Amino acid sequence: MRVLGIDPGLATTGYAVLESEDRRLRVLEAGVIRTPADTPLPQRLHTLYEDTRRLLTEYKPDAIAIEELFFAQNRTTAMAVAQARGVVLLAAHSVSATKSYTPLQVKLRIAGYGRAKKPQMQKMMKQLLRLKEIPKPDDAADALAVALCYVLEAHRKR
Repeated sequence: MRVLGIDPGLATTGYAVLESEDRRLRVLEAGVIRTPADTPLPQRLHTLYEDTRRLLTEYKPDAIAIEELFFAQNRTTAMAVAQARGVVLLAAHSVSATKSYTPLQVKLRIAGYGRAKKPQMQKMMKQLLRLKEIPKPDDAADALAVALCYVLEAHRKR
């Protein structure tokens, strides 16, 4: 099974491609899509759409796992991230297995604790995926965690 994990954002969207075969996990790619702040919003969203489509074409994932939005205070940021998330979902419309996870769900599945801090999550990711280093940047690590959340849930259902 191949999963594309997405941590949506307007300025920076994290992505990761995780492959699971016979319960062995392999990171195929992890990175970020960046859109410059001085670029008009429609162009930024278009870049996000096109880069997401490129990832789908290149890696042909069986599933997409995308992080849900969670914002307590900043409505402007929430709106921008919601638009970015919508564009990613539009780009991913052809993949039938699309699942959203809240940050709490991801933390519970990966670290066993819903209020786990970023360093805790990163150490767990390194350990679970047997990586030499903690995944960087943070947005890519978050996307990897979302993808891993999907894989672990799928394995549990078997």
